[in-house]
Amino acid sequence: MKLFGRRPKLPAALRPALEPDERVLAWAAITDDAALVATNRGLWLPERGRLGWHEIHKAAWSGRELRVIPAEVAEVRDDYAVLVDAPPVTFLLLEPGELPDQVRTRVTRSVAYTTHHPLSPGGVRVVGRRVSGVDGLSWAVRYDSGTPVDAEPVIELTGELVRAAQQATAPPP
Repeated sequence: MKLFGRRPKLPAALRPALEPDERVLAWAAITDDAALVATNRGLWLPERGRLGWHEIHKAAWSGRELRVIPAEVAEVRDDYAVLVDAPPVTFLLLEPGELPDQVRTRVTRSVAYTTHHPLSPGGVRVVGRRVSGVDGLSWAVRYDSGTPVDAEPVIELTGELVRAAQQATAPPP
């Protein structure tokens, strides 16, 4: 029950094992014994654990369902990771409260830099994201479908694009 427009506190039985500096921002029950919990560090999914905000590629709210597409690391290269979409997870939220807004805000806020570059064929998106508790940006790329991701010229050009993005976002000396 809401009192004065405030949402009830997250029941202890639904509370995930938070880190000492982690705090709950919003939550929504998905069953009687499971909840989605948004914290300053990420989104806790039942039976999966926490996804950091930087680990969520997309999130969409339909008005009843929250659909989350996690990013999965396909390969780690010198200065960046190559990401692909993990299978989407969808949750029916009958009382969503602030959760969809917090997810949208936090995922968006984690993106510090993004740009798309056409390649022949395909293309690549270079992304610099903020990671809670870590200084600097975490760099990743996501290739368009049909891009020859293992071709040496594509790997070399991608490295140049990431280094240029890193230099463009580096703090002044």
